[in-house]
Amino acid sequence: MIFFGPFSFRRRRTSRVGSVRETSLWSKLRDVLADRAVLLRLWLCFLAIAGLLAAVEAWRAPFTPRLGDHNPQGRLAQIPFRRINRFETERAQSQAEDQVPFVFRLEAAPLHELLATLSSDLNEVARAESLESLRSNTRAVFSLSSDRDQPMPDKSVEEQEHDFKRFRAGINVGGEFDDETLDSLQTPPDENGQRVAAIMKDLAEFLKIAERRGIVDPFELHRHKIRSDQKLEIVRSDSDSGELVSPADVLLSELLHDEALLGGSWTKFPRLAVLRPQLERWLELHHGFLASLKYDSSATQHARREARQKVPLVTNPYSQGDVLVMPGQVLDETSLELLRDEYEQIEEQIPPRDRIIRLTAVFVLILVLASLIGYYLAANEPRITHHLGPLTVYLAAVVLTALLGRLLSFDPWRAEIIPLMVTVMILAIAYQQELAAITAFTLSLLLTLSTVGDTGQFVVLMSVSATAIAPLTRVSSRSSLIKIGFWCGVVYLMMTWGVTIVRTQSLEHLWTDRALWLHSLRGAGWCLAAGYIVAGSLPFIEAAFGIVTDISLLELSHVSHPLLQELVRRAPGTYNHSIAVASLAEAAAEKIEANGLLVRVGAYFHDIGKMLKPGYFVENMGEETTSKHAQLNPTMSTLIIVGHVKDGVDLALQYNLPKPIIDFIEQHHGTTLVQFFYHAASKKAEQDDTGMEVEESSFRYPGPKPQTREAGLLMLSDAVESASRTLTDPTSKRIESLVRDITLAKLLDGQFEESTLTLSEINQIQDSLTTSLISIHHTRIRYPEQRAG
Repeated sequence: MIFFGPFSFRRRRTSRVGSVRETSLWSKLRDVLADRAVLLRLWLCFLAIAGLLAAVEAWRAPFTPRLGDHNPQGRLAQIPFRRINRFETERAQSQAEDQVPFVFRLEAAPLHELLATLSSDLNEVARAESLESLRSNTRAVFSLSSDRDQPMPDKSVEEQEHDFKRFRAGINVGGEFDDETLDSLQTPPDENGQRVAAIMKDLAEFLKIAERRGIVDPFELHRHKIRSDQKLEIVRSDSDSGELVSPADVLLSELLHDEALLGGSWTKFPRLAVLRPQLERWLELHHGFLASLKYDSSATQHARREARQKVPLVTNPYSQGDVLVMPGQVLDETSLELLRDEYEQIEEQIPPRDRIIRLTAVFVLILVLASLIGYYLAANEPRITHHLGPLTVYLAAVVLTALLGRLLSFDPWRAEIIPLMVTVMILAIAYQQELAAITAFTLSLLLTLSTVGDTGQFVVLMSVSATAIAPLTRVSSRSSLIKIGFWCGVVYLMMTWGVTIVRTQSLEHLWTDRALWLHSLRGAGWCLAAGYIVAGSLPFIEAAFGIVTDISLLELSHVSHPLLQELVRRAPGTYNHSIAVASLAEAAAEKIEANGLLVRVGAYFHDIGKMLKPGYFVENMGEETTSKHAQLNPTMSTLIIVGHVKDGVDLALQYNLPKPIIDFIEQHHGTTLVQFFYHAASKKAEQDDTGMEVEESSFRYPGPKPQTREAGLLMLSDAVESASRTLTDPTSKRIESLVRDITLAKLLDGQFEESTLTLSEINQIQDSLTTSLISIHHTRIRYPEQRAG
């Protein structure tokens, strides 16, 4: 018992400590999960993971073969399957479609106007004294033409005159007669039109014979390419079913034959039989008006589609182990389609359990990659993790890249490199190269696993991404982005060839494979295209990510900018101060390898808020000018001085300055104390002896503190430049002491806590500012005065 006593005690104590620690961890976790902002970000991340799963189709294996792939070992069928014979299936469907009758609907023909026209023509012939007295149109429709300029080729003028007399006599007599009695017939004109009316009545009865089936316009048959051996389905309005007929059964020219329906009915109408040749000619010329059958396109197409769908697919069987691709064969379109058919049938046979397992595995993979990126973002990119907008844009860009990359990876495009390059270049420009590299690794891995599944492709994608990211520390010009695209194309070309040599262990394939050259050159072209895309969309990238490139900075730094022109006009002293600060800050930025151009442009605009009340700032006051603050309470003076920050931000927003420049305006004073008016207020409170203490917070700038190295550098440059103007005898020692004291005061005040500036960098900035101020305030030679006259 003595031995186990201490052990038992230590065990209980360890248990209590572990329990307390466990409780503490759970408490922290509950506090984190209780934060709605954190929960919202977590939901966004899980939505992005779900989007990636959908983008890469994580539930199914990728289809890896591509056009032009070399298969040294060939490929055998993995399962027995049947492949659709598209040629034979299409032929069977076309045959079935060809057997479908064309649907025509029977409608009443507009015979009233047609018969009225014929009656008028017959009356004209009945009253005519000679053939030449008829109108040319009337002669043409009845084949009675006797123009001397256009004679009928098969009839003489006498024969035409004979036909006219016979036709006229037939109208007026209304019966049979022979040519011998033609001249002796007395055929007075039908003044009342009674004979013509009788003819028209018989003709109406004659045409009713064709009403049951109808008459079709031959031009309608020609327009829809209906052959004589095909069938027509005649559908009446009072019935859904139709009657099948051939085109000859409803064509007027065919119906007028002797053995046809209309041709055999002339004998039933003696008045019409005498006029048969002329009436047939007239009816054939007006067949369009007689057409009572209208083509029903929608019903026909519907029937044809149904006929195609009813045709069973013609398939070719393949057994497991059959050769699908011969050894050494390069995949062409036919082979690729065969492999795709096998792939689709394999996927159809995969049970849901296996799909869930694959989906889970891909989810774990993406979750691990997402955790790595999330850890990096939380530690190094507060601009993304602390703001919902940038986080949403970043996640959407990753998901969209994965989706587009997979869709563009198939033939004939093979352009997955475009969205990958564009995304990593944008991330390198907008954020840090490390984030772009981690994202490039993740996307390259996902695209490789979801497309070709080949390690060589991952090497190519990652090499090109690294080539695109490495030079993008700064964007000095649009041409630099195009040059990056060019060099990425060179790397794509060389890496593709290198991977091929490693895989085949031979140079022969490199020189003889035309498909390899086509793929590598096409990929190099896509890389160059990606460079052009990023260069052309640079203004939109800056607006979306709230960044500013050297191109935009150079445009902003020009003295012709309207805001700088307004600053020169309203507050020339502030403008000169800004130019001096820009020179000091840019030199110091180069010392610590910060963005000197960004600092210089930020310095130009950092005090633009002073132009609204320029007389309250010392640099705009003359030597003999009384300060406007002399008549103001220290608290009011502080509000005016501090207010130039807010006024500057408002002006920057009004003139659409980019976010990084606005950050300089907000942060260049941080939360520093307006010491002059604070001490004045404290002294005034002591003199008034009210017993109230002056609150230091009321005399501080609103902040925020500098968030970047460049903003912290500008704060220090602004402070030492203003202070150096107060030195009456700016010797080197005094300047060095002034810079050291101001730097130490800012450091002890905690102004650089959020700027990521290190003590070593602050020391370098201090030395640079001292050197620059000494060179500005160096002692000059005193020249002798000129003698007068």
